[in-house]
Amino acid sequence: MVVEKEDTFEVEGKRLYTKAWLPEDTPKAKLLFVHGFSDHVNRYNRMMTALVNRGIAVYGFDQRGWGRSVNGTHEQGLTGPTSRVIADIALFIKSHLPADPEVPVFVLGHSMGGQEVLTLLGTERYHEDVVRHVRGWLLESPFIGVSPENAPSVFKVLAGRLLGRVLPRRQMLIELKPEELSRDEEVQRDLAADKLMHNMGTLEGLAGMMDRMDTLSSGEVRPTGDAVRAMWFGHGTEDKVTCYKTSKKYFEEFAGAVGDKEFRTYEGWYHQLHADGPCSDEFYNDMADWILARCGTAEPVKAADSKL
Repeated sequence: MVVEKEDTFEVEGKRLYTKAWLPEDTPKAKLLFVHGFSDHVNRYNRMMTALVNRGIAVYGFDQRGWGRSVNGTHEQGLTGPTSRVIADIALFIKSHLPADPEVPVFVLGHSMGGQEVLTLLGTERYHEDVVRHVRGWLLESPFIGVSPENAPSVFKVLAGRLLGRVLPRRQMLIELKPEELSRDEEVQRDLAADKLMHNMGTLEGLAGMMDRMDTLSSGEVRPTGDAVRAMWFGHGTEDKVTCYKTSKKYFEEFAGAVGDKEFRTYEGWYHQLHADGPCSDEFYNDMADWILARCGTAEPVKAADSKL
């Protein structure tokens, strides 16, 4: 049985929506989740339930500007600058760091959330009080590069960045096509009908997202020192939103400081590995196996019809 609990998390006067998915018994691990662009944590219920059934407690929050943390259309996509985004995530992680080392903490970031998690790992001022206390970091389809099908022109990116300096809160609609996110037709219909997915970003927030992408893809921001204990990447080769090849390149060239790391390729899969059809069970088990193997309680599950 999965116990679901909703709450709020306050950051400098702003209340952010939070949700926990908990096992009835003492968890073997705790996973903190950071969602992607225009997304919200309740879209990941199937994944959360699968992880809880493996004994992993999951905690997530709707980031500033997204989901149930938005109060009115004027707040849609209003994330603030990168410093604010990363500070929110760091505080959320810190609030869940356990006094009990018997329940290790892991962090999972999807898409834009994966980009933000990697930025946090490359920000040295968070290493001692946050990063060093996390047992492992998982990245699902991280936004390190744009898929060639959806790459914006250089002119459009430059114009947006320049305008963002003058009108940082100016909103811009970014179309995310459901058929490019998942191969599952039911998921596609659900994405199209979800009113919390407003697809609206501010010029400041979008410029920050592109800047983070650039610093990661160039290696300017990367894990350093020994604060990052373990990393796991999962990316589909047919991702039409973020770039599989750029993600693989980052892992091979810029994650060298991390001794315990794994890159998992999902051949033919789309952007939402967690919602790409019945095959997503394989993705859940891959993550759970990796997490539990670092808790001393691994219970490997061999996925049928592996697409790796």
